[in-house]
Amino acid sequence: MLCCVESHERKVGRFVSASAELRKLTTPQDLFQAAAEELIHAAKESVTERGRFTIALSGGSTPRNLYTLIAANASGSLPWSEMFFFFGDERHVPADSPESNFRMANESLLSKVPVPPGNIFPIPAENPDASAAAQAYEKALRDFFATPAGEIPRFDLILLGMGPDGHTASLFPESAALQEESRLVVANWVEKLNTHRITFTLSLINAARLVVFLVSGIDKAPALHEVFEGKEPGEKYPSKLVHPANGKLIWLVDRAAASELSAAA
Repeated sequence: MLCCVESHERKVGRFVSASAELRKLTTPQDLFQAAAEELIHAAKESVTERGRFTIALSGGSTPRNLYTLIAANASGSLPWSEMFFFFGDERHVPADSPESNFRMANESLLSKVPVPPGNIFPIPAENPDASAAAQAYEKALRDFFATPAGEIPRFDLILLGMGPDGHTASLFPESAALQEESRLVVANWVEKLNTHRITFTLSLINAARLVVFLVSGIDKAPALHEVFEGKEPGEKYPSKLVHPANGKLIWLVDRAAASELSAAA
């Protein structure tokens, strides 16, 4: 079992708005602990209520530390056979590339726990046609969730990070994917990276039962301040556009990331 975070009230500050719950945690390790507890609770609750747990994983160093913590401390306490793993975005690289989100998640978590291989759904980013890869993944989602065109699948949990520029998943500032309203997955051209990224759209993210942001590090502080207290439009800071319509949104942030927020936040 995961150890409880000591002196929870001293280490966690909470801010709840009409649309989001912000939890400020002292250290990155406290953040990983809180995220693991949210994931475990959501998994058990979903399996009890609906018979399965669907989760979209995120890439990045902060999620990697979460996955490592779960593999080390919770592998025996989760209903792995009823857990189904997807990916909220992927770089346009093969699965064995060091840049692959799937490879990172597989090495840090999925290969270390007893999840059936058939419960894991990587994005087919090895396809040289990024748009075709996105279409194939959207079809895989619709087939799994049995949702017809026009309806949006509902994930039990979507994990997200945030970049220093305010992007989340691979929804970058002022990129075309931000305007997509009908697709679930798209190939988003990212000009500053000179590449496509395959990503969930806002429509799919905002349909989830629970979305959890994991934000760590001083380099994220200006963007986090803008998301919660700034006046720039969401097209410039896409994380602002994440608002689950009928779900819950939780931001887990460490002290460094929260350092530019006002005392009221």
